[in-house]
Amino acid sequence: MTLHGYKLHCTYTPSEAIGQLIIWILLSIVTFGLGLFVMPYYILKAPINRTSLVDGQGNAVANLHVEVDLASIIGHVVIWILLGIVTLGLALFIYYPAVVKRLLNAVEIRPVGALSPARPDPQLLDGAPA
Repeated sequence: MTLHGYKLHCTYTPSEAIGQLIIWILLSIVTFGLGLFVMPYYILKAPINRTSLVDGQGNAVANLHVEVDLASIIGHVVIWILLGIVTLGLALFIYYPAVVKRLLNAVEIRPVGALSPARPDPQLLDGAPA
């Protein structure tokens, strides 16, 4: 499906995913499983940041970018750890979709070559002339 001829193109590779998986397995062992609560943020961040908006000719016109750091997610993680303990783990079925929602709401669309965050082109969003 396209929007005004634009598509998303992701360049995230399986080898990058395997590398991340190995790192997170090691971190989960070292942190006695607590690293698994922040893992979804970083696992999902990588493919988003490797995704571009391309036009009909295949030229990248913008890049998706989401910034995630431990300081910005620690409150969310602590709440979900406590909910997981209180509900004996049942709340964790809702945790992953909540992480996806937070990341997607934080995605910025940056024009190719832009060094600073930019607003998306209104034409791309609703088709109205600017």
